[in-house]
Amino acid sequence: MNKKILVTPRTFGKADPVPMQMLKEAGCEVISNPYGRLLTEDEISELIQEVDGIIVGLDPLNASVLSKAKRLKAISKYGVGVNNIDLEYASQRGIVVANTPGANSLAVAELAIGLMFAVSRRICVSDRNIREGKWQQYPGLQIKGKVMGLVGTGQIGRHTGELARGLGMEVICYDLHPDEEWAESIGARYVPLPEIITDADFISIHVPLTDDTFHLISSTELDQMKPSAVVINTARGGIIDEEALYEALKDGKIAGAGLDVFETEPLTDSKLLELDNVVLTSHIGAHTREATENMGRLAAANLLAILRGEIPQYTVNQIQIK
Repeated sequence: MNKKILVTPRTFGKADPVPMQMLKEAGCEVISNPYGRLLTEDEISELIQEVDGIIVGLDPLNASVLSKAKRLKAISKYGVGVNNIDLEYASQRGIVVANTPGANSLAVAELAIGLMFAVSRRICVSDRNIREGKWQQYPGLQIKGKVMGLVGTGQIGRHTGELARGLGMEVICYDLHPDEEWAESIGARYVPLPEIITDADFISIHVPLTDDTFHLISSTELDQMKPSAVVINTARGGIIDEEALYEALKDGKIAGAGLDVFETEPLTDSKLLELDNVVLTSHIGAHTREATENMGRLAAANLLAILRGEIPQYTVNQIQIK
């Protein structure tokens, strides 16, 4: 296989050499991200022109970028969410798109639970103050017995629910396609979304970013939450209206928030940075050693399958592979 491959994620092949070995042993010429950060549209448009396949993270692959790719046949997402890829245009061009569901699900779920603890016990505020020479106590929220509301019960949402049940929480959940068998197995129950908003103590977001989920949580929903509620988002920025969230946190309408994702990343100019009742992380949900290994190997396997004319394990768009 004499193919040229662009790899944009900075962590691909760093801790685990196997994914890169898989590509090179298949005869692929690998072009790595030369910038050490997310690529801009102009940068990736330049790099993509003569490649046959791409392993991509969060870098933009819209129609304008993809139109520059003369030979591209395969896009393998290093992760699950594909909102940075124009699937319709890729399908029109005969470009197969695959992703890696499940590879990082537990890692993201564990971060959601970690953010829940960090916000409810004000861990980050206490840490910062100690470093500044301040020693004081903070009233926190206990977890056991509280209600966890899951918005979305795909693999990550289900893992989060299982971890919450292990902590002695009640779990209620909402999904367009309920998995009643799973819910019964852990003692969770499905309810309408408005009930999640009004009844949950912790609301954890686990849905993709689509036109329907953009600003799914905005001022209307925030106004209906308990004053003690905490919102967690490890899914995608844009699902929560950040301006509305800022106002709700500033005015004490809800107790706190834990955010790993943002409408614009990296987060550099946001009023959320002014608040102590929000914990912010830099889209690290998928980044454990174990998840990175799983994602890298599956992303490489998906890409090579497409380039061999095979159907990969996880395809996102439905086109005929030639």
